[in-house]
Amino acid sequence: RDRDSVTGLFHTRRNEWRKISFEFEHDPPGKLLGLSVEDAEPPAPQRAAMPGPSDERLAPGELIPAIEKYVAEVVTKDEFSGVVLVAKEGAPIVSRAYGTADAKSGAPNRLDTKFNLGSDNKLFTQVAIGQLIGEGRLSFDDTLGKILPDYPNRQAAAKVTVRQLLTMQSGIGDFFGPEFNVAPHRVRTTRDFMALFADKPLEFEPGTQRQYSNGGYVVLGAIVERLSGQTYYDYVREHIYKPAGMSSTDSYELDAAIPNRAIGYTRDDSPGGAARHDNSATLPGRGSSAGGGYSTAPDLLRFAMAVHQNKLLTPELTTWFVTRREPRDQGGDAGPVPRNFGWLGGSPGVNASVVSNATTGYTVIVLSNFDPPSAERVASRIKELVAAASK
Repeated sequence: RDRDSVTGLFHTRRNEWRKISFEFEHDPPGKLLGLSVEDAEPPAPQRAAMPGPSDERLAPGELIPAIEKYVAEVVTKDEFSGVVLVAKEGAPIVSRAYGTADAKSGAPNRLDTKFNLGSDNKLFTQVAIGQLIGEGRLSFDDTLGKILPDYPNRQAAAKVTVRQLLTMQSGIGDFFGPEFNVAPHRVRTTRDFMALFADKPLEFEPGTQRQYSNGGYVVLGAIVERLSGQTYYDYVREHIYKPAGMSSTDSYELDAAIPNRAIGYTRDDSPGGAARHDNSATLPGRGSSAGGGYSTAPDLLRFAMAVHQNKLLTPELTTWFVTRREPRDQGGDAGPVPRNFGWLGGSPGVNASVVSNATTGYTVIVLSNFDPPSAERVASRIKELVAAASK
């Protein structure tokens, strides 16, 4: 094994349940490779005894000062560097930058600074797949082999479906590991990433387990390329970023001169974890359909609004994206379904959290160039404050 995964079920103060999956390198020092967060049902034995919601309350006019006060405190403690954007119905109510984008030059983070998104790029990959499904070029039940008949692992080609790739139930492993670590900066295309894992055995029978899989999302990128005839990068630029108005979002090459791009700073490998240093040694030469692209908080808000306004997907597939209910399951009377989407991205010197809820109207975006959980901790507290102001 070259990696380990841990999945936990967590209960929040808002009486909600989340399933959080962490992926680590198997060998010491066990670096964090990725994480994901999903809504979850409470365990059956605990449903009858769940604690009530938090008693925290905020008057409507107290929300913004409470958010700004909290973020200022974590910045003072040197626990956060980045951008915080909170919007209601698409209009920012809090939008501030903190800390430094480049320690050498002293350049500060700005509202329009481009941050590494980590795994948040998977949101764009999901939309790309949804677009191809909406056009009739793909279905959730298509097998990998139908679309990529030359996929090296014949067992995977015959059994793995698009649905299983999207939900991380494919059994396909990851590209992180010894082979990646030999020369990460040389990995720059979908083909480069695929070469690191596509011929390896499945880690479990498809559909029987759920395990965080960056490799599975690279495969989804390869599907986008095969069906569209474009590189993954060109496809999302033309079909997602451009129609959403995201002019500062892309998978920039590591050695390209990109103005206003935040450098990630990590304590990984520092003696005692004391000193932060540039994280560039851990990054691939370019991000992929699994993560590692760059964006700004305003661009991510534009993406969220484009999703909710059906600008990127058909209404049926927008519902799938924000509820995970496929079109064929949308007609049943299953009660109210939260219309929200989001993802967490994390790796050394990278942490990003994007959550947009059409039901409440709030979007919370937190981007950081410090190690996890710098952004996710801030985002979690802001969501609690938003909930307290909504009671």
